[in-house]
Amino acid sequence: QVHLRESGGGLVQAGGSLRLSCSASGINFKLHDMNWFRQNPGKERELVASITGNGRTVYADSTQGRFTISRDNVRNTVYLQMTNLNAGDSAVYHCKTRRQRVVFWGRGTPVTDSA
Repeated sequence: QVHLRESGGGLVQAGGSLRLSCSASGINFKLHDMNWFRQNPGKERELVASITGNGRTVYADSTQGRFTISRDNVRNTVYLQMTNLNAGDSAVYHCKTRRQRVVFWGRGTPVTDSA
């Protein structure tokens, strides 16, 4: 059984920073691409950043230069370091992976603008 558990969300002020974590179990973690998505009510999930098993990264235009995705293949954890946050970054952040043809999502961790 694959489990993804996100943590690290919270209230942020404009210009602030947060680091999200997603711990994975039930997969050979180092072999799997990992993704961070975010979603607001009534909207589709939006890709934030992706990282391959060997560390190649891709970012959405809206997060390029502000967010950094990384992974620890010993701790089976993927991170999202977010800096210079703004109100548009408020959302529930989910991590996602795929095993064979099945997609797995975590329940998410909320990031909320404190203004």
